Amino acid sequence: MNDLFKSRDVLKVGDRQYVIFRLEALEKAGLTKLEKLPYSIRVVLEAALRQCNDKEITQEDVKNIAAWTPKGTRPGIPFLPARVVMQDFTGVPAVVDLAAMRSAVARLGGDPKRINPLVPVDLVIDHSVQVDFFATPEALDRNTEIEFQRNRER
Repeated sequence: MNDLFKSRDVLKVGDRQYVIFRLEALEKAGLTKLEKLPYSIRVVLEAALRQCNDKEITQEDVKNIAAWTPKGTRPGIPFLPARVVMQDFTGVPAVVDLAAMRSAVARLGGDPKRINPLVPVDLVIDHSVQVDFFATPEALDRNTEIEFQRNRER
């Protein structure tokens, strides 16, 4: 992980540690005034800062985002999301597509493990998923039947 702006830090929460990139480092370097940046621009700036490697995202890209103003110029903003959140309506077809591609690669003699999203994906189910039956051969069928009864309106 690069730290071209010396903004990398460790956040300790309980017994866990998280690597973070502090936008305050850009402010101390005179590159931005955080209180003037909308929250959405701060999110994009933090993503660019975290992934700045002078290849896909350059120091100049970070400086451009840090200097954002409502009426300023609009250079392109490279964006490499850290993760993608998909609702089940769009996520399930994507999972099916990945499974189909893996099957096709395997049939052609390739390694199906090479077919993976480049960015971590979280699939959000917008209804309850409850387990009423477990550790039996019929558990999946019984749980599925009950789930459809509970969520018929969806």
